[in-house]
Amino acid sequence: MSDAVQKELEVDIMHNLKTVLSRIELAVSRRSKDLPNIAPKLIAVSKIKPVPMIIEAYKAGQRHFGENYVNELSEKANDPQILDQCKEIKWHFIGHLQTNKINKLLQSPNLYIVETVDSEKLADNVNKQWEKFRNSDSRLNVMVQVNTSAEEAKNGCDPSETTTIVKHVLEKCQNLNFKGLMTIGQYDYDVSKGPNPDFILLAKCRNEICTKLNLDINTVELSMGMSTDYEHAIELGATTVRVGSTIFGARPPKNAQINNS
Repeated sequence: MSDAVQKELEVDIMHNLKTVLSRIELAVSRRSKDLPNIAPKLIAVSKIKPVPMIIEAYKAGQRHFGENYVNELSEKANDPQILDQCKEIKWHFIGHLQTNKINKLLQSPNLYIVETVDSEKLADNVNKQWEKFRNSDSRLNVMVQVNTSAEEAKNGCDPSETTTIVKHVLEKCQNLNFKGLMTIGQYDYDVSKGPNPDFILLAKCRNEICTKLNLDINTVELSMGMSTDYEHAIELGATTVRVGSTIFGARPPKNAQINNS
């Protein structure tokens, strides 16, 4: 075992999980009563973290895990230790999905949801390919990713396209189960300036699709918020938060990470 992996395994994952879950509860208590009463789901983002850390988090009660890269999710989902010890694990794909990677992703055991569908074309491709890999008549959970910050480096549809894409998924993609909306938003937003506009906008998009498509707002999830801002996101209506470094410890700088998408 390398020194780096050994150091990572010294992180107190159980303590960190308990801390995050407690903060989630407190954030819920601060949430406006006007928001849908949906208990937030914690996604432990295990990007570039070793299998033993995932198993430790699973043994501590965590079931939902997120990965940004198809190759890494596939490798971990097929890992013999995870298959043996984490039978109820639920994988969330939260990175940009390239068309040529769809099949590999959909073959991953225990794939729970693809949170990053951002076009009708991608929805159609995932819908078509899922027929090959699904069990019986099961549908694949998906979210529509919205680029709320209008940053060119970020993926996601334009907010104005959200209703059109969701309508397409609901009406044209019989193998997909629409679960909600997802955004990354700008990093390191200063909350002293007021509520995060990306989170406000995603909630607005949800209101719009529910009104125009006659959906029950209590069934439409919002995936937003990460280690630095998940509490704030919950206060503004997040039903899914994606937390990595606060649970597993800091990741190496981006330029030291390998892009294995």
